[in-house]
Amino acid sequence: MSSFPTTTREVRLVAAPDGLPTPADFAVADVPLAAPGPDQVLVRNRAFLVFPGLRSLIGGELASASLPTVRPGDPVFGPALGEVLAAPAGGPLRPGDLVTHLFGWREHAVAEAGAFTRVAGDFPDPLALLSPSLAGYGALTRATRVGEGDVVLVTGAAGAVGTVVGRVARLLGAARVIGTTGSAAKAKRLTEEFGYDAVLVRGERPIAEQLAEAAPEGIDVLLDMVGGEQLTAAVDAARQGARFALIGALAGQLDPARRGASAPAVVDSFRLVVRDVTVHGIAGQRYQDLEPEWLERLAGWLRAGELTVPRTVLAGIDRAPGALSRLIDGDVFGALIVELRD
Repeated sequence: MSSFPTTTREVRLVAAPDGLPTPADFAVADVPLAAPGPDQVLVRNRAFLVFPGLRSLIGGELASASLPTVRPGDPVFGPALGEVLAAPAGGPLRPGDLVTHLFGWREHAVAEAGAFTRVAGDFPDPLALLSPSLAGYGALTRATRVGEGDVVLVTGAAGAVGTVVGRVARLLGAARVIGTTGSAAKAKRLTEEFGYDAVLVRGERPIAEQLAEAAPEGIDVLLDMVGGEQLTAAVDAARQGARFALIGALAGQLDPARRGASAPAVVDSFRLVVRDVTVHGIAGQRYQDLEPEWLERLAGWLRAGELTVPRTVLAGIDRAPGALSRLIDGDVFGALIVELRD
């Protein structure tokens, strides 16, 4: 094992944020790297995802979730793509394999083989696997069952999920796909490159007013990443039998007056009842059983040029402490990924 590194670098939370997190709340630390045990795998990370749910994990209010909270002194974690450097003989992994895992925000990871998922050698765009779109795919194909003729609204359409699921909704037969975003520049990209027929720009005019113009007869399907005013408007625009999937709650998570674990919204419950609207809350790990199906379809769409997975890339772990702030500020299109140098 002498040829393997004995130290590595990782990003740690160094202070509990007072309001929205800042770069000063994080630091890159040099730490010892233990040699892998007989049943363990050593991976050198190539890239990791910066995800808005991290704000909830560091906010101190999240009492129950599928992921643990991060407290001052703890290393940050999240989805990552890496290359196997060492693996047990006779195990499922070999040196040189690409794998996905949840030990991001660090240069190396050591864990049992079961913590890593091998990437198929012919997968057309491995970085696309960091985009957290499995939940969106499950929401479209299972919770809302989008199909021919549906009018679909995707809030937060310029984010990691929204930039993918708008096109997926179209591929699944939606007649019209509408998005929301925070700038006219992002709206232009979404309509020109990512399958959206219309995009509502937050702050230009009330979302409800823009939605009434974009979908005068209402919407059949909602994939909501935001909540707040946008969820209120979507409920008001629901058609008979509409199906809603709530995937995120950015309006609360990114509110400086909150700590990332609440997102109140005003909804017309009477309309939900009389329009027979179904509402599904989609937890992050809800559709893990669909991963093989999603990966097969994703690979096919990527190869055919029918789908792209956009990202904003930051180079080097030294830029990671400011990455969450950049995401919160909206200076991102698609997934925000930190790529690591060798």
